[in-house]
Amino acid sequence: MLENKKIILGVCGGIAAYKAVELLRLLTKAGADVHVIMTRAAQEFLTPLTFQTLSSNPVHTDLFNLIAEREIGHISLADMADLFIIAPATANIIGKIAAGIADDMLTTTVMATKAPVLIAPAMNVNMFTNPIYQENESKLQRMGYLFEAPVSGSLACGWEGQGKLAAPEAIFEGAIAALTKKDLTGRTILITAGPTREEIDPVRFISNHSSGKMGYALARAAHLRGARVLLISGPTALAKPDGVRVIKVASALEMQHEVMTRVTECDVVIKAAAVADYRPVERKNTKIKKNDESVTMELVKNPDILADLGKMIQRPFLVGFAAETDALLENALKKLDAKNLDMLVANDVSQADAGFNVDNNRALLLFRDGSSCECDLMSKDQLAGTILDQVVARLEQG
Repeated sequence: MLENKKIILGVCGGIAAYKAVELLRLLTKAGADVHVIMTRAAQEFLTPLTFQTLSSNPVHTDLFNLIAEREIGHISLADMADLFIIAPATANIIGKIAAGIADDMLTTTVMATKAPVLIAPAMNVNMFTNPIYQENESKLQRMGYLFEAPVSGSLACGWEGQGKLAAPEAIFEGAIAALTKKDLTGRTILITAGPTREEIDPVRFISNHSSGKMGYALARAAHLRGARVLLISGPTALAKPDGVRVIKVASALEMQHEVMTRVTECDVVIKAAAVADYRPVERKNTKIKKNDESVTMELVKNPDILADLGKMIQRPFLVGFAAETDALLENALKKLDAKNLDMLVANDVSQADAGFNVDNNRALLLFRDGSSCECDLMSKDQLAGTILDQVVARLEQG
């Protein structure tokens, strides 16, 4: 996700500085090479040794301490950066940057960098709402600086209101967004995810093992790449992806209605949901009692949403999924042709380390023109990126 990206993390003085430790952990876990700059005030709350241990890199605190014989520290850091994060950022540091003041290691390096700068403010609510501070932030935003807004809550000073440092996970997401190419800007993508539930009675239903993780990973990745994303989700335990509009459904009929209502406004439809093929002919209004040794239930076929989309005369770019347990290539090719798809993502869900209810997946990507791409075991976030790379490439081809 952030493999081999060089990130400079600036830490300012404030009680929220301890959250920078968790942010550092998230960044390094994602593969980033993180170099930390601490202000003098930050060292009153945490020691450089903490950040050095977790980053495996020296911590920079002194403007006049050369990294190497011919290297000027702040210039070296500024040049190497793919992204600059300041978290927590005090009103003081934001004011200095807005005024062009460069009088310590952090502000001097920010002044010299050409990398995107993501600022996560943390301060007293009255400082945050002060017109001087608001003008400084607005000025930096107009100049292209990125901000992860503070949240509301109980502040260390005893006040209530906006000023708490955003959660490390939110800043981490902001970092990923800052480094993600925006090649889907202006596009609307509809994604379906999760299982459907076909009710038998008020307490029972027919469903499957889909967790929705692949569809949610695709929604998150598409949003980061600039798309307007509509996520039509069956029942899952997953959190709503930031910036994505989520439409909750339960049954295949509900999913069909939501998809067909919105398809005309979309450039791309990705059908990652595991829709139940059948539903009971009759849904009982009261719980079926356990009386007999066996029960016979009549089922009726659910609508084939993917096939209906493929039959449209004017339709968006259409991506389907095939969850198979045998003859992967043979079955996938049949589905690609039968459903009139532009692209099919096929995976073997019988494998314990990939498919349903796990964080990893491996897939075979098939295309209308007869080409294919094999994806070895990787995280679902990584696979989502690979799938969208292929979608973008074919959209650009027209």
